[in-house]
Amino acid sequence: MAETASPTNSETATPAKTSAAAGPGARLRRAWLRLSGLPGGKWLFSRLVDWMAPYTGSIRASVEELSGGYCRVSLKERRALRNPFRSVHAVAMMNLAEEASGLATLYALPDGVRGIITGLAMQYHKKARGKITAVCDTQPPEEVGEEAIPHVAEVTLTDEAGDVVAEAQATWTLARVR
Repeated sequence: MAETASPTNSETATPAKTSAAAGPGARLRRAWLRLSGLPGGKWLFSRLVDWMAPYTGSIRASVEELSGGYCRVSLKERRALRNPFRSVHAVAMMNLAEEASGLATLYALPDGVRGIITGLAMQYHKKARGKITAVCDTQPPEEVGEEAIPHVAEVTLTDEAGDVVAEAQATWTLARVR
């Protein structure tokens, strides 16, 4: 009987099984690659993120695009997210910025590295109404040594007209999984 070689994960585009020690980036990549191409897959991935991070899930953001160091998420204005001035609440936008920076940063981290947010600064430029989109384009370090290091991810939030409504700087402390 002749032996046949089985295809590798890269040949089949199926992500390898991951363990907790691999870090959150590997789990995020695996889930996104598995779900995003399916009908309703981005919606399902977004709900998975909501389930994994319940407070973040309170804004019910939609993950529209995700790759190494890049994330685009949006939220639709609804009553639960409004302030008394009939616009999206500042903290809802801060939550959206944190989600965008976290997904972009964690997705790009090498296996064996984790991150935790340790700072978040926001500048608000105008009232936010309607659909708000947060974009983070960042490049975390490719290697993290034994000492934890900070990484700042910039996020821009825009309204449907493309006007910048807010900007954020999220500081993530990156460290090896122990």
